[in-house]
Amino acid sequence: MNTPGKPTPTEHAGAHSLTLERGLRVLKTLGDHPDGLSVSQLAQTLDTHRAGIYRLLGPLVEQRLVIRLENGRYVLGPGLIELASRVRSRLREVTVPILQRLADALRATTALTLRDGDEAVVAAVLQPRSTDLHIAYRTGLRHPVTVAASGIALLAGRAPRPDERDVVTQARKVGYAISHGELLVGASGVGAPIQLPGREVDASISAVWVDDRDPHLAGRELVKAARQITYELG
Repeated sequence: MNTPGKPTPTEHAGAHSLTLERGLRVLKTLGDHPDGLSVSQLAQTLDTHRAGIYRLLGPLVEQRLVIRLENGRYVLGPGLIELASRVRSRLREVTVPILQRLADALRATTALTLRDGDEAVVAAVLQPRSTDLHIAYRTGLRHPVTVAASGIALLAGRAPRPDERDVVTQARKVGYAISHGELLVGASGVGAPIQLPGREVDASISAVWVDDRDPHLAGRELVKAARQITYELG
């Protein structure tokens, strides 16, 4: 039985959800302004009063998700970097054993690739353990996100753009990307995006080889592996 005048559990949950939403809006707004914003500027941008902004900033500053500069402006803090690094670490932990099994099954080199702005960055490379000849490349390799199966898959996992390549549109339709010779002459590859609930795609997995084979068979295996990664990440 609820006490008259006392908020119900549902009302409490709704209030907390609204506070969380507003806090996330503060973080996103500061992300769009790398030079920082003052409390007044935040209040104006978010169409709310200064007192409300101060209440939202308090716990964000305590957790170092936001820091206050000497000039009074607020910017995103190092706590966000720490959180992001933990997410990436968990992603790699889950993905590597799956990619190793995939490399062995496909007899092809597999990789985890992350998006960094307009570039794709290789975060992990797994080589097949039962082949005499295969492609090898280093972790940390960067290339434009618009090329190679891994980059195309990253773009295909996001909303369509009017200027995107036809291969991106096709990859979005079938669930995996195919490329030939875009980073290495004679090499072919397939890639699939890793779609996590509530997040934009910023990771993909891929496989690359140099012989003649059906890329669609490999593509379907990549899609299965990507779904398993998503499932294990919860």
